[in-house]
Amino acid sequence: MQEAANPPALAMNPPAEKTPAKKNEPQVLDTVRGKKKPQSASTQRFLPIAEIREDAVVLKNGGLRAILKVNALNFNLKSEVEQQGIISGYQGFVNTLIFPIQILIRSTRLNIDPYIKGLENRAEKQTSLLLREQTNDYAQFMQKLVEIADIMQKSFYVIVPVDAPTKAKRGLIARFLEWLSVDDTRTKAQQRNREFRSFSKILRDRITLIQSGLENVGISMRRLKTEEIIQLYYTIYNPLTSQKQKFSSIEDLNPDKAAIF
Repeated sequence: MQEAANPPALAMNPPAEKTPAKKNEPQVLDTVRGKKKPQSASTQRFLPIAEIREDAVVLKNGGLRAILKVNALNFNLKSEVEQQGIISGYQGFVNTLIFPIQILIRSTRLNIDPYIKGLENRAEKQTSLLLREQTNDYAQFMQKLVEIADIMQKSFYVIVPVDAPTKAKRGLIARFLEWLSVDDTRTKAQQRNREFRSFSKILRDRITLIQSGLENVGISMRRLKTEEIIQLYYTIYNPLTSQKQKFSSIEDLNPDKAAIF
């Protein structure tokens, strides 16, 4: 008998041997995947406001701003003689100014929240159940009426400025680099603190001049407090959020509760 032929060899590649990893070989990190994403800059850093204190807005360049809320005067209801007197008085007031002022007119939706809150407090004190229900119904009616009718109101402000004296003329490149530098620095903050008291005195003198000049025309006004200024800027920079997230004190401006500026 002939021996059986050997079976054909299978066409298989031998298993590759695993090369042991070198212990001392440094591991290469994926710099693209492991790179941290840059955090987006807040828009607050682009605002010229550094802080608000002692009823004044402190700018990053050291200037101060005071805001006066002016009571409106119905010019059309005045007689012709009174109108001429108001125009002449206002003309004289403008001619006495030796510094610029800004007049701001804001149109906002009528806010009757304090009025509604007062009605609700009265309803709770009512001993009669019928009067309590009628008071609450009236409060709800007024609130819906303002929302549906979209009643607007105008507010008038006069902004009084005090700016730091201008330095010597600088080149175009220096001014451009200063314009690009939007971040606040410790040097700027220290400079503002040194000049704050002297600028505040100048600001008070200018406010007195404006108040006396406009009161002669028959226009009354008052200076906004620190909390009122914060409230004003909060509603300006957050028109939608301020309608839902309202605050009654500065403590309510916790970043966890409301997003400001």
